[in-house]
Amino acid sequence: MKRLRYAVLALPLLLAGCLEVDQHPEWLHGKYAGKEDSRHFQTRFHNDRLAWSAAVQNRGMKQNEYNRANP
Repeated sequence: MKRLRYAVLALPLLLAGCLEVDQHPEWLHGKYAGKEDSRHFQTRFHNDRLAWSAAVQNRGMKQNEYNRANP
C-alpha cells in the first residue's frame, strides 16, 4: 500500500518535466528570425562606443566610497 502511495505522489513529479515547451528562437536560412536589439551606445550615444564606455566608467567612479569621501 505504501508503494502505491509513493508511486501516486511521484507520478506528477515525473510528468512535470514532460510539459516543457521548447524555448529556442526560430532560425531561417541560418540567421535569427527575430527583431535585432540595438545596443545602448547605438541609441543613446549615436553609435559612439567610447563615449558610452566613458559614461559607464564615470558612473562607476561616483559609486566608489573611497572617491566620494573627503578624508
